[in-house]
Amino acid sequence: MTPQQIKAQFAQAQALIRADRPEEALALLKTLLMPSGGAPEIRFQMARALDLIGDTTASAAALDEVLKALPGEASVREAAIRAHTRLGNEDRVRALYDEAVKADPKTIKPRADKAQYLQQIGDFDGAETILRRLLKQSPQETELYRMLVAGLKLKPGDPLVRAMRKLWTDPRLNDQGRMQLGFALAKAAEDAGETDRVFDYLDAANTAQARLAPFDAAARDAEWAAYAHAQDDLAPPAGTASLPLRPVFVTGMPRSGTTLVEQIIGAHSQAVAGGEMGHALREAVRLFGPAEKMKPLSKMGAADLDRWAMAYRRGVRRDTGAVSGVVTDKSIRSQLIFGLIAKGLPGARIIVVHRDPRDIALSIYKNHFRLGTHRYANDLGTIAAEIRAFRAQVDHWRDRLPGQIHEIRYEDLVADAETESRRLIAAAGLDWEDACLTFHKQAGKVKTLSLAQVRQPIHAGRREAWRKYETELAPFLDSWGDEPWD
Repeated sequence: MTPQQIKAQFAQAQALIRADRPEEALALLKTLLMPSGGAPEIRFQMARALDLIGDTTASAAALDEVLKALPGEASVREAAIRAHTRLGNEDRVRALYDEAVKADPKTIKPRADKAQYLQQIGDFDGAETILRRLLKQSPQETELYRMLVAGLKLKPGDPLVRAMRKLWTDPRLNDQGRMQLGFALAKAAEDAGETDRVFDYLDAANTAQARLAPFDAAARDAEWAAYAHAQDDLAPPAGTASLPLRPVFVTGMPRSGTTLVEQIIGAHSQAVAGGEMGHALREAVRLFGPAEKMKPLSKMGAADLDRWAMAYRRGVRRDTGAVSGVVTDKSIRSQLIFGLIAKGLPGARIIVVHRDPRDIALSIYKNHFRLGTHRYANDLGTIAAEIRAFRAQVDHWRDRLPGQIHEIRYEDLVADAETESRRLIAAAGLDWEDACLTFHKQAGKVKTLSLAQVRQPIHAGRREAWRKYETELAPFLDSWGDEPWD
């Protein structure tokens, strides 16, 4: 092939990737390897195509080949970190983070990213070492305090607490800093048993975050109304194929116990825990439009649904490696498209987790969510409205999808773990295995806020935690009104 032909075919492959036709792109790119001498640019595009297909193993291998030729290419290293993280290749991920730190030793981000990864895989000591060193060098970086406190319980008298409290009084502290530091100080105060201080910090942190990312309740209501209207027709069209991959969607309000439920199912030998993948809703928006523009189910044929299901399967394969069997999908907000899930993924199971709204509200208000997500979380009255909205959405689908939604109460699960776990496993379409009660012994990487909890056995210690803060929760309790808690 001439250089011009190689260039033209390479451009064609890139266009196919942009057009969501990765299989065709990959075929073209493979024919370019020999005439191009294995050019790293071609291997990188192959990695992109393989990632879109969902073949993370092959994508990671291609990225490693690129790094051999371009060891200092940060964007390639970041892609390799993502791929090897999905594969659970902890040693390789650690090495890649070390390379990132070595390439940019004076920048905080590579070391902070490594610390966050170590927390996710349960190496809290390693994360603590990195974060304490960073704070010694950069004591004004408030996010580091929050990251550190999230992964450990500070002992009384820890100098870190004194440093945070001193920084808290600095008049130069902006909203971003007050948000990060406030959540950290609230956690530290609670760990120390200083419950009278907790809400002073939480109120300030949540007020700052609300200013940075305001919440629009009207937009939330309009979004749900549009999704519900677009999913009126639930009859599956002729020809819709069942997938060898059978997802079990586990959803609920944040902090309701969905991670616990997923870990119980994921401990089964025939199941894989996928975490908060988000592919179902993301691909629905990409293929059918956002809520107000979503193509109605009544106008979707089997080909539309199969295309969406294939895109979903690619994403699951990329994140978990699974191409068949049971995969749990703990995606918050999947209740928005239960109709599409029921119609486009025959055989999928749906599990909804409920918890005492008072405990949900307290836990949401106490935790920092990535800025711009869960915007309702910064006001107790708004949290009450959000929980009611979630309940109404579940009620909507319960009426329209009779027998297809399994609901469980967190309180029942921790009170009678074996009975409720057996029901969960049956709802997932699996036979019982005793390993499902010892999930904490095999917990892997955890991306949610439940970093430490999923590495503990089931216990009732976090029930009715709200009672310690009943006075401070008055805005939530008043907003909730007379609606039953259960």
